[in-house]
Amino acid sequence: MKFSIKRSAFIQGINMVSRAISSKTTIPILTGLKLSASNEGLILTGSNADVSIETVIDRNDADNELIIEEEGSIVLPARFFSGIVKKLPSDKMTLSVANGFQTEITSGTSSFTINGLDAADYPHLPEIENDNEISLSGDVFKEIINQTVIAVSNQESRPILTGVHFVLKDGTLFAVATDSHRLSQRKVALPDNQGEYDVIIPGSSLSELSKMISDDTENVKMKITENQVLFTIGNTYFYSRLLEGTYPDTSRLIPKESETNVQFDAYELLGAIERASLLSHESRNNVVKLTIKANVKQVTISGNSPDVGNVEEEVESKEVAGNDLEISFNPDYMKDALRAFGHSMINVSFTSSLRPFTLVPSEDAENFIELITPVRTF
Repeated sequence: MKFSIKRSAFIQGINMVSRAISSKTTIPILTGLKLSASNEGLILTGSNADVSIETVIDRNDADNELIIEEEGSIVLPARFFSGIVKKLPSDKMTLSVANGFQTEITSGTSSFTINGLDAADYPHLPEIENDNEISLSGDVFKEIINQTVIAVSNQESRPILTGVHFVLKDGTLFAVATDSHRLSQRKVALPDNQGEYDVIIPGSSLSELSKMISDDTENVKMKITENQVLFTIGNTYFYSRLLEGTYPDTSRLIPKESETNVQFDAYELLGAIERASLLSHESRNNVVKLTIKANVKQVTISGNSPDVGNVEEEVESKEVAGNDLEISFNPDYMKDALRAFGHSMINVSFTSSLRPFTLVPSEDAENFIELITPVRTF
């Protein structure tokens, strides 16, 4: 195996697949990066058994300056190899494998030799033979991930809640996540009927996928089989296992009616919560209180720490309706929820001081909802 390539193009590919490589894997060869040179170009693969990423550097793309002199495959230690490539002196580099698995990397006046592993021992990527493919624009899919993955559970005691539940039915893609303390739900209408699915994708996989979707990503394509999902972004393929089990029915968690409703600018409310949480984080229970006096249309955020002090701030609300209310909540949950709304106007609806409350955008309220369970303080 021998090829030469523009180093910047190679680094871009290495960075992409390195997202799937972990030094803590129980399968030693998965700490390596697999390289395969063929007629198509250079194929880079990284995997940690749960997630696998494969990217193709096209030999026909002149920007890559890829010349393959001899085809072949090798697995190289990912951490050392990527470190070497990033430190090479010239923008052009050559890699050749000889004497079994001994790999020579040259660039300018620099030359490294490292020992590789047999690519035949590297686990095969899953075969996904499903013709049904969901296609979404990159910015929409990234938004769906970022708005829902914040609510997945970090507790392995209920593994099903560590994923996002995706349901595709009647031309609507429905995504929901909950950790039993909060919930985030998003709906998107697809342009045409793209089949029916009901799957749970690990939140950790989706977080990595989101980082790979850039501003110039036109489309993300998704294919699903019994226990795997494949996302295609240009020349990069992202495989993830699916979680097994039945996701709880989350529709019953969302209140149908409310007693108190307030409209806020999400960004302004986020600022007030951040300031209040500066003190609440010093307290053992980490709670912020929201006090609503509907008759005078006054909303106050307060937080305190017995050791440090307290904070109180009146928050501008665009509209207040219903009953007076005092409610306490975890400010970190509230901050995560508010960041998902950006600078938009939101409606916050409360039932009582002990029942979950909801946040929805003032426009397009049907398609995005966040729910937070309050904290009992007495």
